[in-house]
Amino acid sequence: MMETLTNFSRSLGVVFSLWYDQEFWLTRFIFLRALGLIYLVAFLGVLFQFKGLFGRQGLLPAHLFLERVTATYGSGIKAFWSLPTVFLINISDHFMAILAFLGVILSTAVLFGLSNGVSLFVLWVIYLSFVHVGQVFYGFGWESLLLETGFLAIFLYPFFNLNFFPIDHPPPKIIMFLLVWILFRNMFGAGLIKLRGDASWKDLTALIYHFETQPLPNPLSPLFHALPKWMLKGGVLFNHFVELLVPIGLLLTAPFRMIAGIFTSVFQLILIISGNLSWLNWLTLVLCIPCFDDRIWRRILPASWLKSMPIEHHFGLYAFSTQLVLVLLAVTIGILSINPIKNFFSSRQRMNSSYDPFHLVNSYGAFGSVGKKRYECIIMGTHDLNSDQWQPYEFVAKPGDVLRPHPIIAPYQPRLDWQIWFAAMGSYQQHPWLVHLVYKLLQNDAEILALMASNPFQDVPPKYIKIDLYEYQLAPLFSGRYWDRTYVSSYLPPLSLDNESFLNYLNSYGWISR
Repeated sequence: MMETLTNFSRSLGVVFSLWYDQEFWLTRFIFLRALGLIYLVAFLGVLFQFKGLFGRQGLLPAHLFLERVTATYGSGIKAFWSLPTVFLINISDHFMAILAFLGVILSTAVLFGLSNGVSLFVLWVIYLSFVHVGQVFYGFGWESLLLETGFLAIFLYPFFNLNFFPIDHPPPKIIMFLLVWILFRNMFGAGLIKLRGDASWKDLTALIYHFETQPLPNPLSPLFHALPKWMLKGGVLFNHFVELLVPIGLLLTAPFRMIAGIFTSVFQLILIISGNLSWLNWLTLVLCIPCFDDRIWRRILPASWLKSMPIEHHFGLYAFSTQLVLVLLAVTIGILSINPIKNFFSSRQRMNSSYDPFHLVNSYGAFGSVGKKRYECIIMGTHDLNSDQWQPYEFVAKPGDVLRPHPIIAPYQPRLDWQIWFAAMGSYQQHPWLVHLVYKLLQNDAEILALMASNPFQDVPPKYIKIDLYEYQLAPLFSGRYWDRTYVSSYLPPLSLDNESFLNYLNSYGWISR
């Protein structure tokens, strides 16, 4: 049996050597450094935001969430299998801070090239654990994208070796292919969801609205919004070309794979400069790196990087255990890919979905619908309910003051800002954490205020807080304003700490005790 498995693994290696007929020593090294950068941004976001979002005194306390999980699935292995997270062992803020800081340290090490299977495995486990307790604040498609990419990255290096170019572990071409397979599903899924979603993608008008209504516009977003309509419609055509046709080239041999990688990279760069879309486009750009082999990087990188590279390698250099792991991994990913492939052809295509609790193989898709109007929740406080002197709270990146410039914040993600963007599309009943936010602001909660740009009540907390809904439009270029806005309606009426209904509402979620 061992001989059969060895022959099968060698045959598999030959297939991928023919498919990926070049070397990937430099590709692997560059890819992991870039992945380390994404991990670093992700863990810095956790470290600076977790207490206010899902810490013990946060908006959605993780310990209450895990109590519901264990009440449903029981404790032990059943709970872990339904929600894999190390925080089932300990969910204290202190423990979460330690793991977040460890994630920052390890991702920094990977960024500087000090990576191996152990460090990448620990990074993946820690981030998986945070995603599973982050609730709505960590319910985005790029969380799964990072986890799926990070899982495959574990197998790119030996488990313990810290050498930049370990001679006994050549870059596994099968892993390179599986990384490109993630890129294919990410792009192709996004293309299909647009055709099945909003009609504006079919009539080519989506970009007429997108740059104004996207979650967090950046300084260049108004310029894109002001482009002639024929250019914006052409941009939609280019979007369809890159997301529906170009991905086919990703699954072919070079040079088709490289050409597809170039088109995809250019597309991601355009998205990066046109808005603050977290690290979705940055990570997609990282996934383009395996499209290019060492022939490309040798012409770009300094000669000093090339001196320590092995001259050649053979698939047979792998130990039998390594071959076994790679074969089993490929088979597992193949089996888990069945549901995402079926999702491609489903009339009810799911936008961003995981089919296993470890996020190993997922379905992707972005902006299946595009808002035609932009609504913003404006949170305001006052000391006197009968006064017209309501003072607004400003957020890190969310639109508020019409005279405040559009920020550059990506790839970092201010998660509270993002969730309020979603909340403005519905009601506070659909986003109860927003009511909890009001309660925190009425107390000048330090962890919540650390997530915001300004506090108009630094000395004494406000007596009342309300939320009004406004429609925002990008102001004309060079007008001196960044937004124009119109009052729409009351979103949440004035609340105070002596409002019994308000306190009972919070108590029903376990956020306060009465």
